[in-house]
Amino acid sequence: MLFWQSKLVADVAGALLLVPVVIVLGALLLVLNPLFNPGPLIFRQRRMGRDCTSFVAFKFRTMTFASTVRGPDDPVEDQRITPLGRILRRTGLDELPQVFNVLFGEMSLIGPRPDCIHHAERFLAVIPEYRRRYCVRPGMSGLSQIRLGYVVGTEATRAKAVTDIEYIARASFALDLWIVWRTFITVVTGRGD
Repeated sequence: MLFWQSKLVADVAGALLLVPVVIVLGALLLVLNPLFNPGPLIFRQRRMGRDCTSFVAFKFRTMTFASTVRGPDDPVEDQRITPLGRILRRTGLDELPQVFNVLFGEMSLIGPRPDCIHHAERFLAVIPEYRRRYCVRPGMSGLSQIRLGYVVGTEATRAKAVTDIEYIARASFALDLWIVWRTFITVVTGRGD
């Protein structure tokens, strides 16, 4: 219990350190977006949070606008990713605006990644382990992202849930620091999904 209380303090401190990075990157994207990624700077999406409640997560937008979203496993969705958006996704920089979700108390720096509310509701119905990953605040990065990367489909999501439950059981500052390090490597090398 003490770890989770201390983690909240560490999350706020870490998020405050990242705010200037988000501001600088956001200013750069405001200049680049009209040429390489026309449209709004920020994308908002309803995600599932702690105790299966919903919240609005912020990201730098990486796709062109569509009136309907088909789903992450639809190849049409992949075609909507802009060239600049592809770079943001590969490095994970598109997730940086979620530091504001951390400051609002909706997310943690490290924890199970929050899924889109529509996908999460479907997975709750078919994956028994899935609900347990929402007993803690979701994270900007997490153990399942480091181990499994981006997953699609029921069986892959079940593996993600099992990995997230393992993180919750083993959670410590040492594990969080290791995940932060691995996330940093992904940002620097651009080997994310």
